[in-house]
Amino acid sequence: MLRAQIVTDVTAAVLLGGLLVLLRVAVDDSLLWLVTVIGLSAALAIRRLSPGLALALSWVIAVFQMVTWQTPDTSNVLLAGVLFTTSAYGSRRVRIAGLVSAIGGSAVAAGYLGLYDYQRRVDVVGASALQGQTLQTMAGSFAAVLLLLLLPWLAGLVRRARRSASMSREAQLVAERDAARADRAVAVEQERVRIARDMHDIVAHSLAVVIAQADGARYAAKADPAVADQALATISSTARSALGDVRELLGALRHEQGTAPTPEAADLEELVADMREVGLDVRVDREGDPSGLPTTTQLAVYRIVQESLTNAWKHGESGTPVHASLTYRPDTVEITVVNRRADDGTRGPGTGHGLVGMRERVTMTGGSMTAGPRGDDFAVAVRMPAVAASGQFPRGRITQMEQERTR
Repeated sequence: MLRAQIVTDVTAAVLLGGLLVLLRVAVDDSLLWLVTVIGLSAALAIRRLSPGLALALSWVIAVFQMVTWQTPDTSNVLLAGVLFTTSAYGSRRVRIAGLVSAIGGSAVAAGYLGLYDYQRRVDVVGASALQGQTLQTMAGSFAAVLLLLLLPWLAGLVRRARRSASMSREAQLVAERDAARADRAVAVEQERVRIARDMHDIVAHSLAVVIAQADGARYAAKADPAVADQALATISSTARSALGDVRELLGALRHEQGTAPTPEAADLEELVADMREVGLDVRVDREGDPSGLPTTTQLAVYRIVQESLTNAWKHGESGTPVHASLTYRPDTVEITVVNRRADDGTRGPGTGHGLVGMRERVTMTGGSMTAGPRGDDFAVAVRMPAVAASGQFPRGRITQMEQERTR
């Protein structure tokens, strides 16, 4: 409890107790009733701090009042406040004890009031004539005390239920807020992965072409300046194209409505020509028409072929052909890229993110992908629906272990 709540309860109990003392002190000289008022006021003061202790103290004062044959007065109304807190703030045991006290206390109070009335009137009226009146007094007293004690206990249950409902609503709001925050975090993470994947596809491929042409130009500069000049021209055009793609991607980061680079399936011809210029023998088989595919699917096809050819140039055996097969069906798209592995088992420079990025693209489209050695070759096989899925990357589909295995 807050300190302010404790101060409020104690202050209210002191004021009510003082008012009861002022009402009683002028008509009763006995000090026994003062003990009753002080005890019930103390129980009322600690009713929220310790409902069980307040209930126990109330029983002690009630028994003391009956043992000393005190006349019930307005101070007994304070018991209603104690019964209210047993059900509103008490534990399960305290709530049950409060219910038992409300019913049992009503019965005890009815018996005490009936006996008190009988002893007070027996000397005036005969005992036989008082029996019926005593039973009526006990029945009326039981009903009155039961209302005094049970109704506050039931009101406490209502208060407890409303507080629980309010806490449930608050917990639900907190859960919804946390879920929305988690969804935003997932969306941000997906966007970061997409941007990293696009940057890798753009920069890695372009730099691979630039490096190959630069090496060729260096060796051909003395022997054949025309070849060196052609290589430098290829480097210039490739770098400019990559720079434009990077600028568009950065524009998408700066502005919410920005447009990211979106190559299409028709651009594969230029991609294959670029790879042939760096010395990669690419042989492409096509079946079907990709023009009806959605933009996202065409982008996925382009990036997958781009990364596969780049990996073949980096890690494959030099001088061997690379076979690429593209099959466009009304409902599916199949991509297969096969290249000969290097004999010495070495691999070119790379981080291993290329295969991970391809797998993520395929997963977002709702397709499947296998990549790995196939005899002396390395094969990448992709099958994905012609109409892309939601485009949201499912959590848990690509785990860290799978990334390491792919690398």
